[in-house]
Amino acid sequence: MIKSMTGFGKCIFNLPDKSISVEIKSLNSKQFDASLRLPPIYREKEAELRILLTSGLERGKIELNINIDSSGETASYRFNRPLAKQYFEEMKALAGELQLEMNEDLIHTLVKMPDVLKAEQPELSEDEWNKVRQIVLDAIGKLNEFRVQEGLAMENDLVSRVENIENLLENISPLEKNRILKIRERLMKQFEDSVPSGAIDMNRFEQEIIYYLEKLDITEEKVRLKKHCRYFLETLKENGANGKKLTFISQEMGREINTLGSKANDADIQKIVVLMKDELEKIKEQLFNIL
Repeated sequence: MIKSMTGFGKCIFNLPDKSISVEIKSLNSKQFDASLRLPPIYREKEAELRILLTSGLERGKIELNINIDSSGETASYRFNRPLAKQYFEEMKALAGELQLEMNEDLIHTLVKMPDVLKAEQPELSEDEWNKVRQIVLDAIGKLNEFRVQEGLAMENDLVSRVENIENLLENISPLEKNRILKIRERLMKQFEDSVPSGAIDMNRFEQEIIYYLEKLDITEEKVRLKKHCRYFLETLKENGANGKKLTFISQEMGREINTLGSKANDADIQKIVVLMKDELEKIKEQLFNIL
């Protein structure tokens, strides 16, 4: 069973004074790459959250977003009076030097100065963190369910395309006998056109023809391509992340198809090879998004 690398999971949990929502999005990536957007109260738990994402999602470009919607008491604030007075004295001195008047807007300016008015950060309780941790795990579970559903559709498409390659491979066999005859006739004609009549050693010519045709034999490539196709379909059924393994197998399939094309020396077989390559390219496009 394969999984898509893309997915989405969302969970919401309500506490007496706030609502916490967790959203996780996954896109395709060669490695694990996580981006976390957390409220300040949960930043101390970033390392633990990354471990949860790594173990639960394995690979992909992951985006975790945790939001808090407060519905109870508002946060408390601390007003730094000594710092505000220091700012005031500096402003007053500057106004005197520039011969400017002080007005009522000064208070608004002072409040906006750095570190004058700061929100008091509440302590993260163990009970709240355990609940947040659980809804993160639940969101990971939902994302994995999404991945499985996407993976099922992708698996059906991959099976169909590999079977198409196998069917195209079977279509080559009826063309091989005629291919050998055409190559033999072409070589004979070229030889007769370039060598004077009666100067041909037919025994030596036959030996050279046999040697040349052995070099163009595609039986081995056909057998290997068939095995790679079977191995690909077997790997699709394996549990766990097998996207990289499937990519390696598809590369081997591509090598055999390319060799078939280079050895073919036949227009009809070349057409079949082109169709195989088209199917393989579509397989590779799908594999980019498989876990």
